[in-house]
Amino acid sequence: MNNNPNLETIASSVTPGKMKNVKLVLLGESAVGKSSIVLRFVDRQYVENREPTIGAAFLNQKCNFKDRSIKFEIWDTAGQERFHSLAPMYYRNSQAAIVVYDITKAATLDKAKSWVKELQRQANTDIVIALVGNKLDLVEGEDGEPLEDEEHEREVSKEDAQAYADEAGLLFFETSAKSAQNVDNVFSSIAQKIPLETMHSSNSRNAMSGRNISNNGISLTQPSTQGNLSSCAC
Repeated sequence: MNNNPNLETIASSVTPGKMKNVKLVLLGESAVGKSSIVLRFVDRQYVENREPTIGAAFLNQKCNFKDRSIKFEIWDTAGQERFHSLAPMYYRNSQAAIVVYDITKAATLDKAKSWVKELQRQANTDIVIALVGNKLDLVEGEDGEPLEDEEHEREVSKEDAQAYADEAGLLFFETSAKSAQNVDNVFSSIAQKIPLETMHSSNSRNAMSGRNISNNGISLTQPSTQGNLSSCAC
């Protein structure tokens, strides 16, 4: 799974008439890094100390991947409990979902598991779900060795999370929105797994609300040029 190709920003647009829309929703506890993951994917940026998302934010990104051209229509939902009741509005008819937890806080994995159960019960039966443990930079160095940081200790082992993902039929990654590690792989794996016939032809559909960002596009078949930084991926 981790051998999937990364992404690279490109200036060329995708061939008209071949674009497919993929509605994707991000779910998870507040402050696990959902918005930072999306910002890294769409804008290729990381912003420290982001304000919490209110309701949901909408972003989109065009991608080329092998035999398909995709426009990800991304709903980044708020993690606060008071917005939970709004979630079905965003994951309804979604072809994909990314459920995020913080690998330094075990309770956020419990919340992620509850989101997975809800998606499997109420979302599309063929929805592709990726379980993502974020903030890898807090517990591992660039060489992959554990960091000695008493303030940010790993509370969720990769083995336990992987075992749960395998049992539940999920894609699984550990990421760092700060350093960009594995962020692109999450989206490339989703693009690869969604059956082409379940994608919708691109047209001028209006978003319900939120911020709309449209880049020139990215290619999921090119190696990434992103840097590798360290620190908190909040």
